Amino acid sequence: MSNREASVLSPEGCVRNPSAAAVAGKYWAIFRTQLVNSLAYPIDLLGRSLLIVLFMWIFMNLWQVTYGATGARSIAGLTLADTMWYLMMAEAVMLSKRDLSETITEQVKDGSVAYLLNKPFNFILYHFAAGLGDSVLAFGGNLIIGAAVVWLMVGPPPGLTGWIFAGAAVGLSWLLDFCFSALIGLSAFVVEETNAFRWIYQKFLLLLGGVLIPLDFFPAWLQTVSLNLPFAWIIYGPARLFVDPSLARLGQVFLQQGIWLTVVGGIVWVMYRRAAARLVINGG
Repeated sequence: MSNREASVLSPEGCVRNPSAAAVAGKYWAIFRTQLVNSLAYPIDLLGRSLLIVLFMWIFMNLWQVTYGATGARSIAGLTLADTMWYLMMAEAVMLSKRDLSETITEQVKDGSVAYLLNKPFNFILYHFAAGLGDSVLAFGGNLIIGAAVVWLMVGPPPGLTGWIFAGAAVGLSWLLDFCFSALIGLSAFVVEETNAFRWIYQKFLLLLGGVLIPLDFFPAWLQTVSLNLPFAWIIYGPARLFVDPSLARLGQVFLQQGIWLTVVGGIVWVMYRRAAARLVINGG
């Protein structure tokens, strides 16, 4: 938090520290404003959510053939129904998260970051709160439509525990994903063009994060590598927890997410502080 955020001027002219509730309220207001703005365009929201229908149809045809060819009722402990519900949750998380790296990059390149840094809020937390406002609505739409489609295809979803556990893990996965987006965006202070980093990160999520295929189906060595990287705990962790909501798995997901949030979040914070201190504007 900057010095501007660390203190506010009281009516008597004395400097006082804001309460934690006041600080939280500030970002809650940003989140709520973005939420209202997103609700103003329901057709756009519905259109983005309908994309999951296409993905589920493709996955259903692919995995029906795969399970039929093997002649097995389950593969790596997952039935066809488990696999489809896993993929529904994975796609819901992937399609609802907001990649803010491009926004941050453009603000660095055009100089508007200097304007935002002078506002009475933290630049990083501001973007997270705004992005979360978009993600919550998108996630809800993807879940409703995706669940309806998969239910018609393979039967009812996992029990209530799976929804609760996965929902809690999704919140941390969004935060971890945002840390990577912020890291990519802030790298514009050094390299200016971040498209290559963004492309690489997305491919890691698709392949090693478990978006296209559950990590359980990987060879043992590749599964081990994937589970020791942060990408698995953005997508695979919540989605696998959805179809296998055990307390042991919940603890593992939270532990891994906490470790990577500490590591990646710490890097973002250090990079942000240094970038803000040595701000160089390239246009404006």
